[in-house]
Amino acid sequence: MSERSRPYQIRGTLQTLLSLRVEDPEAPTFFDQLKADVLRSPGFFKNAPVVIDVEPILDRAPTELRLFVAKVRASGLQPIALSGGDKIWNDAAAAVGLSLVAGGTHVPIGTGGEAPPAPAKPEPAPAAAASPPAPSSPAPTAEGPTPTSSGRTLVSDQAVRGGQQLYAAASDLICLAPVSSGAEVIASGHVHIYAPLRGRAFAGFEGDESAMIFCDKLEAELVSIAGFHLVNDELPTAALGKRVRIRVGTGRLDIDIIA
Repeated sequence: MSERSRPYQIRGTLQTLLSLRVEDPEAPTFFDQLKADVLRSPGFFKNAPVVIDVEPILDRAPTELRLFVAKVRASGLQPIALSGGDKIWNDAAAAVGLSLVAGGTHVPIGTGGEAPPAPAKPEPAPAAAASPPAPSSPAPTAEGPTPTSSGRTLVSDQAVRGGQQLYAAASDLICLAPVSSGAEVIASGHVHIYAPLRGRAFAGFEGDESAMIFCDKLEAELVSIAGFHLVNDELPTAALGKRVRIRVGTGRLDIDIIA
């Protein structure tokens, strides 16, 4: 069968996933807190795919995994995979329909002092992998932007469209064109967007709280620095549509309007 007549295509993709790192699954308030986190930022968490990280509880038997997955789903998240497991846990995951993914380095997402699930690092691309595992170029797409690197800075002069992702590993990221809704830009250092930001921007992705986000027009779905985040409906009304600097304050993100 020729490629032209094939009714589907299998392609590699890079996505930022949430990781639910399970520290104490028997805590009486576990699912109440999880539901509260989902309700606090439904645009970010509701029905989001999540990887269940069981590395901290490998000394326990996975006898209640099916029930646990059902309760996570009832809380508003969609478990799709398990990470950090040994053979016993991995076999249990397969039995309840979960895939297996390699564990990564996680950065807790700050939400007013609480720490809900953290986004997992994107899986490394076949080439140009860096440490920690993450792409240093956008996800493979037919029309993806072509960034160029200059020292410790990754520069993209094309629009980042919905479904595309740019990751500047171990460097800053400069975008000279808009970041559309549904797109993601991620950097270990600062993120500079000399255009409207309508998608998601992650700075300080390895935990650098001195990193900042700059954009010419703030319309973001989400902004995050070193795990502290704000979703669109949490952004100050006065800052919407303005040129801003976003930085980590005292346990939260502060947004400064730049005249």
